[in-house]
Amino acid sequence: MRFIKKNFWTMLAMIFVITLSFAGDAFAGQQFMGTVSNKLVALFKATKLVVFILGGFGLIAVAFLAIFGKLQWKWFAGLACGLAILAAAGMAITYVTGDVGNYASTGQLGDTFGQAG
Repeated sequence: MRFIKKNFWTMLAMIFVITLSFAGDAFAGQQFMGTVSNKLVALFKATKLVVFILGGFGLIAVAFLAIFGKLQWKWFAGLACGLAILAAAGMAITYVTGDVGNYASTGQLGDTFGQAG
């Protein structure tokens, strides 16, 4: 009983979030949800671009420092793997959600690996 008293507001907030996640489009019209999803896709792509630019400079700096023994090579490998995961994030989101309609066919959320060629 003490656990429930201490964590009442946390549990209430979790119940609220779960209820909203199951509600889907019932609380808003299709046009609103479409606008929100398009804005989120644009935000994801813009964030990816900024992270790639900063990550590229970071890779150069970490490689330079690792060559001269100031940093460990595993930091370079970690940064490179992180950028590769970010490049595949759009493809992974499309695969996990099973969304073969809106974003996969139009290539809005696609992966960065496919754009390399």
